[in-house]
Amino acid sequence: QVQLVESGGGLVQAGGSLRLSCAASGRPVSRYAMGWFRQAPGEEREFVAAINWGGGVTKYADSVQGRFTISRDNAKNTVYLQMNNLKPEDTAVYYCAADSKRLSRPPSEMSGEYDYWGQGTQVTVSS
Repeated sequence: QVQLVESGGGLVQAGGSLRLSCAASGRPVSRYAMGWFRQAPGEEREFVAAINWGGGVTKYADSVQGRFTISRDNAKNTVYLQMNNLKPEDTAVYYCAADSKRLSRPPSEMSGEYDYWGQGTQVTVSS
């Protein structure tokens, strides 16, 4: 089993930055693709960003492309999401997820492909 714990959320003004962390425990996730998803009140969970096991392939939702950066430190079993130029529409609970079956394929944007999930961290962007 893999446990994922997100941190780094909070309240920030529009235009500000936050860095989310996702610490994995239970087993190494160095061979897993990792993703970030978010869910705003009354909305469905949506894809934000994903990274392959080696860190060389990343994907982003169009809404965050150029503002958010996903990265990973396999030695620390941790994945990050650097969020810059935040907008009020970025307000949501952000979830970290791990895909243990992705192997060498590019990371997925589909939440159903991920088999481990964290509890989420709240990000609130004020206007």
